[in-house]
Amino acid sequence: MRGSTPLPAEPVAARIETALRNARGRLDPYWWLVAPLLIVTIGLYLLPLGNILVLSVTDPKPGLDNYERLVTAAGPVKVLMTTLRICAVTTAISIVLGFCVAFAMAHAGDRHQRILLVGVLVPLWISVLVRAFSWLVLLRDQGPVNDWLMRGGLIDEPLALVRNELGVVIGMVHYLIPYAVLPIFAVMRGIDQRLLFASRSLGAGPATTFLKVYLPLTLPGVFAAMVIVFVFGLGFYVTPAILGGGRVVMLAESVSVAILQTVRWGFGAAQSVVLLVLTLVLIGIMGKTVGLKKGFG
Repeated sequence: MRGSTPLPAEPVAARIETALRNARGRLDPYWWLVAPLLIVTIGLYLLPLGNILVLSVTDPKPGLDNYERLVTAAGPVKVLMTTLRICAVTTAISIVLGFCVAFAMAHAGDRHQRILLVGVLVPLWISVLVRAFSWLVLLRDQGPVNDWLMRGGLIDEPLALVRNELGVVIGMVHYLIPYAVLPIFAVMRGIDQRLLFASRSLGAGPATTFLKVYLPLTLPGVFAAMVIVFVFGLGFYVTPAILGGGRVVMLAESVSVAILQTVRWGFGAAQSVVLLVLTLVLIGIMGKTVGLKKGFG
């Protein structure tokens, strides 16, 4: 209407704030699609974890006696140190071998790359129990490995390759190598080859280019693979039980013994909490330092 004063337009910031306030008051209907999964997660995962935490400080009596025993008693300390040592050795070997395999895959032709990738993935489809028993047959005193070494004149008597930490490490490395290969390979595929050509054109040799250009670019994948392999190793149960022959006890097997055989629920729960905390700490370190996206390329 002529002569009337137009109303001032509402500021954009005020409109956005009003819209956000209205949105907060409404429940997004898409949450109903996630609700069943949340209920299952809470009922089958979070509540049992909470029960384990409560057991660790209430059984057999309220207090932190179970955790005190974990850090003071010789047996639990030995189990924890054995677990960390085997996981560290397994991680180092898996990363070195996985780096070599990933390097070959990243620089192979398409056909050979697919063959290598299938070779890496096929072991994941075989049961860990089958793999552990297979290594037990291969590495036992009268097994093929010792037989070949003795026939070749390399040894005079069978080597102790199982029922010790060596057998456990061999079985764990075989299982964990794919988890080391895949993150490193993903990062290697994303490396710009022009950076390597530029390094060579500036006079750097192959070794210098690898050490100062290529290797630093692969470190996010290497670090992500290290954390993944170490975390998986912490929870190993079947492989140490079979290839260790009862002489090598890791944390997961110790939890089973405490709960199922000696019926010490509180002590087993405390060991489970320590295992969970170690896992969460390592995952948190990976997320803070390299990030999951960066670590996987």
